[in-house]
Amino acid sequence: QVQLLESGGGLVQAGDSLRLSCAASGRTFSNYVVGWFRQAPGKEREVVAAISQSGRNTDYVDSVKGRFTISRDDAKNTVYLQMNSLKPEDTDVYYCATNSARYSTRSYVPKRNYEYDYWGQGTQVTVSS
Repeated sequence: QVQLLESGGGLVQAGDSLRLSCAASGRTFSNYVVGWFRQAPGKEREVVAAISQSGRNTDYVDSVKGRFTISRDDAKNTVYLQMNSLKPEDTDVYYCATNSARYSTRSYVPKRNYEYDYWGQGTQVTVSS
């Protein structure tokens, strides 16, 4: 059973940085896609960033491009989301997710909720103005 545990959330001021971590147990992240999503109350969960099986391809929602970076450390079996220049509108619960798929195209970066099978419990990020 794959279990994901997010950490690193908190309360910060606008312009600050945070680094979220997602640790996996029950399986490695190596050669699997991983995504970071966020969800505000009453809103649909949206992808923030995702990384391909190969680890060499990433994609981001437009609102965080240039500010957030997703990375994977296979040795530590952990995926990170470095968030810089945080804005109040980044306030949300952040989730990491992965799946068991083996894509023929290793550069593919899935960005839809239904493409992921395993989810963490989430970590709250609050950015004050």
